[in-house]
Amino acid sequence: MVNFKPTEEQELLRDTLQNFAREVIRPQAREADENDRIAPELVQKGWELGLVQAAIPEEHGGYGGTRSAVGSAIELEELAYGDLATTMHLVAPRLFTVPLIVAGTPEQRAAWLPRFCNGAFTPATAAFVEPVWNFDPRKPATRAERRGGDYVITGKKCLVPLADRAAAILVYAKTDDGIGAFIVEPGTAGVTVGPREKNLGIHALDTFPVTFESVRVPAAQRLGGEGASVQALIDASRVATAALAVGVSRAAFDYARDYAKERKAFGVAIARKQAIAFMLADMATEVDAMRLLAWEAAWRIDKGLSATREAYLARHYAAQASLKIADNALQVLGGHGYIRDHLVELFLRNARGFAMLDGLAIV
Repeated sequence: MVNFKPTEEQELLRDTLQNFAREVIRPQAREADENDRIAPELVQKGWELGLVQAAIPEEHGGYGGTRSAVGSAIELEELAYGDLATTMHLVAPRLFTVPLIVAGTPEQRAAWLPRFCNGAFTPATAAFVEPVWNFDPRKPATRAERRGGDYVITGKKCLVPLADRAAAILVYAKTDDGIGAFIVEPGTAGVTVGPREKNLGIHALDTFPVTFESVRVPAAQRLGGEGASVQALIDASRVATAALAVGVSRAAFDYARDYAKERKAFGVAIARKQAIAFMLADMATEVDAMRLLAWEAAWRIDKGLSATREAYLARHYAAQASLKIADNALQVLGGHGYIRDHLVELFLRNARGFAMLDGLAIV
């Protein structure tokens, strides 16, 4: 039986993150977007929440909590409610640590996971998306060819968060036996991090193109040794994208609803106008539908069931619905929605990216 009721621990964490998103992240969202950077002290506060360390086993210095895709989806929604770019920055190290926890060899976990259990934010990332219009994560153009005891990686990636300072990058590439993920340290010969990308949204998140020119890494640095289920990681990433979209959409809806209650036309709050009321009702329905799709896929991951279909549908629906919700929020605000005095234009720019923001978060 499907049961989406959060555990007592998950509810406590949700309440904590709700407060953090509203009181710490949201007040700096506009400044971060305008300045293309997140205040280091905010990053450190986010690190101290234990978002990365929670699922790392105690033997490697973490908190030893059980990884929960549903729990992670709840976390991402609450944080993204505050600001999408800030959230992606805070959880970027999970792009590296979660695959190691799920599929890494004992040697890989022992070598890397303790590095993320100290007191300071430790950046790490994954190179997933490629700069092509029809990118398919199941068919990457980046290749990793086996040559003796090494793999040689060649290809180009884009939208790699924190690549200029990451302790390690998990690179997804095509292999002779499917798709592999490889641990690559940025200083490795042949790795070139390009200039910071300029995106329509997520201005505060540092993303970079990364080129791999005959980058040689030992076979032992392939995730899982002889390979791991990369499809499972893709599913987890799609669920994360959907959860982030729920957070942004909920923020847009709440902003528009509150504005409509306060804004008056001809002496009556515009929320009482039928056209606005129906639009808000549709937005609220879409937010709940997005969340249920994301949670269903996450629940299947937690149960060890195949979630490929459900994760794809959740992410596909979220990409469309979040854009519609953010655009409707802008319409509710009318002319005010188009100016930067209000956050809905930021929500709209961020929501437009969900169609292509694969691989920038993971549950």
